Amino acid sequence: SSVNGKQAFAKCMAYCMSKAALDMMAKCASVDLAPKGIRVNNVNPGVVKTNIHQTAGLNDAQYEAFLDRSINVTHPFSQSLGRVGEPSEVAELIAFLVGGSAKFLTGECIAIDGARQNLGSR
Repeated sequence: SSVNGKQAFAKCMAYCMSKAALDMMAKCASVDLAPKGIRVNNVNPGVVKTNIHQTAGLNDAQYEAFLDRSINVTHPFSQSLGRVGEPSEVAELIAFLVGGSAKFLTGECIAIDGARQNLGSR
C-alpha cells in the first residue's frame, strides 16, 4: 500500500482512497482468513528511492527536487540520515513479516516512512 492510505494529500484523492481501501482490505482479510491460519498485513512505505516517479513523468531535475523536499521537509528521520528510504529496507520489513518472528502479527498496516505520517500534510 502506501503512507498515502493513512493520510490525506492534496491533488491525489483517488490514489489516497485506493491505498486506504487496500489497508481496510488487509484488515478484513486478516479476520476472514484467520481461521485458516493465514496472516495478512500491509506495508505502507513513504518515499523510497525508485524509478516510479520518473516512470510517471517526472524528469531528473523534478525528481531530485522531490527527493530534496522529502529529505528536508516532509520526512523527519530522513533529515538525520540525509536520504529517503531504500527498496532494501522495505524488503527487509516484508521478509520479517513473512518470517517466523511475526507469527502472531496480522491485520496490521505498517508504515516505513521516516515518520512522515506523524507530521501531517506539508
